[in-house]
Amino acid sequence: MSAIDGDWLDALREEFGKPYYRNLYETVKQEYHNGTVFPPADDIFNAMHYTTLSDVKVVIIGQDPYHEVGQAHGLAFSVQPGVKTPPSLQNIYKELSDDLGLSIPDNGCLTKWAKQGVLLLNTVLTVRAHQANSHAGIGWETFTDAVIRAVEAQDRPVVFLLWGSHAGKKASMIHNPKHLVLKAPHPSPLSAYRGFFGCKHFSTCNAFLEEQGVSPIDWQIESMYN
Repeated sequence: MSAIDGDWLDALREEFGKPYYRNLYETVKQEYHNGTVFPPADDIFNAMHYTTLSDVKVVIIGQDPYHEVGQAHGLAFSVQPGVKTPPSLQNIYKELSDDLGLSIPDNGCLTKWAKQGVLLLNTVLTVRAHQANSHAGIGWETFTDAVIRAVEAQDRPVVFLLWGSHAGKKASMIHNPKHLVLKAPHPSPLSAYRGFFGCKHFSTCNAFLEEQGVSPIDWQIESMYN
């Protein structure tokens, strides 16, 4: 696994010495050794590599990585360039178009968001090929809860976008009155029509950031192929 460094290391250092993390590390190492696991090992902590703790403005929480070949690269909801945009992300783009008038891009690579301070955090950071949620319960949830607590402890405004019941449960961890928590149904095709479409989270998020004197997120992902 790639290492965490910078201000994330300072915030999470205690986690690495705890028994659960040692067990998690050994389990994940064996999983990569025994079969195909996503994302590539060097990409596991990309959410933290692209977005330093001090730069986090927005947190978007996913469940676990995409489990088909070539998709996952360590950012929730994002896929590598050249990979078909998954249905949930297609719906996110649709809401962005309706909310902010943005054009829908031809790719699903969200590194532009991450580089602006959007922490794209899955609660489980690895998955066996073709087996959704196969690494749930091995310790990742404890670790990513520590990541959420580190952001929650920041003494500045952060927006938490919690989509679906899985992410929505994290609202109970967020107590700092400086932060804004926005909840909606998950953008998956199964639930997007229950209130994700029309939630206007992106415009609400940017308005809040601007009210707090923080530069808003440029949510437009550029097309790469046309």
